[in-house]
Amino acid sequence: MKIGFLSVFYPYRGGIAQFNANLFRQYEKEHQIIAWNFSRQYPGLLFPGKSQFVEESDSADAIPSRRTLDTVNPVTWLKTAADIKNFKPDVLFTRFWMPFFSPSLGTVAAAVKKTGAKTIALLDNVLPHEHRPGDDTLIRYYLRRHDGFIVMTRAVKNQLRQFVPQARSLLKPHPIYSHFGETIGKAKARAALSLPKSARLILFFGFIRQYKGLDLLIESLPKLPQDYHLLIAGECYGDYAHYVQQIDRLGLHSRVHQIIRYVDDAKVSLIFSAADLCVLPYRSATQSGIAQIAWNFNLPLLVTPVGGLAEMVENGETGLVLPDLHAQTLAENIKYYFENDLKKRFAENMAERRHRYSWQTFAEKTIEFAESL
Repeated sequence: MKIGFLSVFYPYRGGIAQFNANLFRQYEKEHQIIAWNFSRQYPGLLFPGKSQFVEESDSADAIPSRRTLDTVNPVTWLKTAADIKNFKPDVLFTRFWMPFFSPSLGTVAAAVKKTGAKTIALLDNVLPHEHRPGDDTLIRYYLRRHDGFIVMTRAVKNQLRQFVPQARSLLKPHPIYSHFGETIGKAKARAALSLPKSARLILFFGFIRQYKGLDLLIESLPKLPQDYHLLIAGECYGDYAHYVQQIDRLGLHSRVHQIIRYVDDAKVSLIFSAADLCVLPYRSATQSGIAQIAWNFNLPLLVTPVGGLAEMVENGETGLVLPDLHAQTLAENIKYYFENDLKKRFAENMAERRHRYSWQTFAEKTIEFAESL
């Protein structure tokens, strides 16, 4: 099969680019594939982080791609569509995670669809975490230019049905991010990160945004014994100052360890190997790539009952699902996890069940779905 894949790839950084790289590598084993990439993903004024690109020291997979699509230059949309049509793909995959991309991706998909190629959207979410006027119109524009949809949680499938009730879709869970390497010894990892040897260490990892509930997790810490510590690792999208003020106000400096920057791939194994529990205290979510990193390291999860997060955890088997979104509930469940020594059993269950989330299976099922359209 000839596959066109239009989304974000190296040299852009982040979980979506990493996901695309893993899937590209699976597709290229059996199919002819070309990746089309952004020449400009976000205008600088709209990008909340420090950089959109990987650093030279990062070990990210340098997927070969054609960087032709500028999201704010319609001329490049037409040129990208023409280039893809010259390739004559059997299927074009695009990737959607926010309405900002609807005009550019939707226009290209519509043009390629006219050639007889099937157009399939990989949906991280349909409704954005932070809704803005006009979003629904943009979402409809994008969705209606695709023949089929791949979703990774039931929550996203339900969102899709709000816009396209009869949508043809495939539900396949997010595969495990396995490119970060193996777990290393906890003592070695903590020494490398200058973390206390004997602390009960809770991890909050990834881009820091308001909807991800870091403030709730910080608020829960004073409700726990002194040997419970929190490691925050990731770049802040927005103002980190109010988290610093919260830590100051609660007197938590000795118990909160902070790596407030984008974490290179090579350092991810240290961070996850050092931790005892990964907490996703999100206020809203459809899914989380962070959960699939935790699965790679057999690090149990504690998640809030929002969106598709609960679908990524077998409650009482590979982690815990909170009944509500309160700091007190967070504290009670964190304490329950440690006092009942659940890490070993949960980690063993994750190791036994990880085969369900392979990239090979995900790739095979998406190709079967494309052939069925």
